[in-house]
Amino acid sequence: MEGTPDLSDPIMTPDAERERNVLFVIVLFHTVGLIGFIVLAFTVFFLKLVPWHLLLMLVIIIYNHKQLNGKFISFAITVFVLGFCAELTGVHTGLLFGSYNYGLTLGLKLWGIPLVIGINWFLLIYSTGVLMQRSRVKNIFVRILTGALLLVLLDFFIEPVAIHFDYWHWAANGIPLKNYLCWFLISGAMLFIFEKFKFDMQNKAPVALLIMQFVFFMILGLIY
Repeated sequence: MEGTPDLSDPIMTPDAERERNVLFVIVLFHTVGLIGFIVLAFTVFFLKLVPWHLLLMLVIIIYNHKQLNGKFISFAITVFVLGFCAELTGVHTGLLFGSYNYGLTLGLKLWGIPLVIGINWFLLIYSTGVLMQRSRVKNIFVRILTGALLLVLLDFFIEPVAIHFDYWHWAANGIPLKNYLCWFLISGAMLFIFEKFKFDMQNKAPVALLIMQFVFFMILGLIY
């Protein structure tokens, strides 16, 4: 009958619409960034945008998180501080990761450590934690172990690209095995913290962010 609404049409809830919009932004900005890194005429400009890209992803993840409250803020600050302190220890003592120093690409530094590196740790840990949460693996230690291994694999793809684009540089020729061991241990410790916060089930946006990180650095690694 004319004028009668079609009840078979799906109605998008506000949460679903927000998730769709966030997914679109994550994929769009990583795709544009990838093109900017590949096309040499744009590379210098896009390198300057790296810290702002991480800040944008932070805003998106905060906006997207269900039940944005003090518990979530406490988790974010905890991971930021732990990640920053781990990098501070690594750069100034070599006890963690190995002997390395940060370049100019990641922007403003405090004590030789880019401030956005703590944000990066938060984004990676949170995204991986949500992925493991959505996997429905029941054993907490299996989730932590799998997530930590996944982040070590991501770092394996990040390293050559980061060195090429002046994110950071190793003092010795080659990346030490110690780097990957420390990534595993620190990631595992932070994922344990994620588990202890017991967040409600989150949507797919953080998972998309992690996937796009893999795609971004894998493609650039093949090129450079």
